[in-house]
Amino acid sequence: MKLEIYQIDAFTDTISSGNPAAVVPLNQWLPGEVMQRIAMENNLSETAFFVSSENDYHIRWFTPLTEVNLCGHATLATSHVLFNHLNYREKEIVFESKSGKLNVKKENDLIWLNFPASGLKEIEFPENVEQAFGIIPVKCLKGREDIMFVFNSEKDIQNLKPDLNYLKTLDARGIIATASAEKYDFVSRFFAPIEGIDEDPVTGSAHTMLIPYWSVKLGKSKMIAKQISRRGGIIYCKNIGKRVEIGGHAATYMTGKITV
Repeated sequence: MKLEIYQIDAFTDTISSGNPAAVVPLNQWLPGEVMQRIAMENNLSETAFFVSSENDYHIRWFTPLTEVNLCGHATLATSHVLFNHLNYREKEIVFESKSGKLNVKKENDLIWLNFPASGLKEIEFPENVEQAFGIIPVKCLKGREDIMFVFNSEKDIQNLKPDLNYLKTLDARGIIATASAEKYDFVSRFFAPIEGIDEDPVTGSAHTMLIPYWSVKLGKSKMIAKQISRRGGIIYCKNIGKRVEIGGHAATYMTGKITV
């Protein structure tokens, strides 16, 4: 069986930056183990699969190791495929997912994801936290699935060399490191070694936690952020209460077919 596949760089308008995701349209769901095998073969941080229904689309996301509940950059990539390659003519897409209904809209060349905001709870620092980063953060918060460490400066975030084995011991899908910035409202990095992703280039879902935090901290409902991984990416942010809007560009790197 042959399937169409697209590789899209998300949260960038230039290939070889942002976060690459594979997107595989399906007529009907494949067995979960087959989708997991495809994601493992792609060896990208996420592969998105989607199936159309009468009025919307159902979407699922897989890392090379596991299925996840929510992924921002692969949802942006899937929306880019629908808008730019599959002749989707409406201005809004509705995805059904493990995280509920996700609305996506296109405004000019910017794609906006409407995601549920994550709750925030300040927690005690994990034991031996200095081992994780070589520097002690100023704050630690727990969200829906991730732990977020706040640092003093953008330079702290740039210089982090995390102990990935230590991060695997923490009770979280992923670890966010963040600080305020000068050129942008805030910067971040994201590590998810337990999911098979040592460092994710740009993480839309992490901003369900970052946006509520920085919105309160900075007193702003609209912000521009940068994830300062090696590839890097720009994220446009809106805090709208119980939900957040995460905006970004996308660029097509590859289209093709795979054999399953």
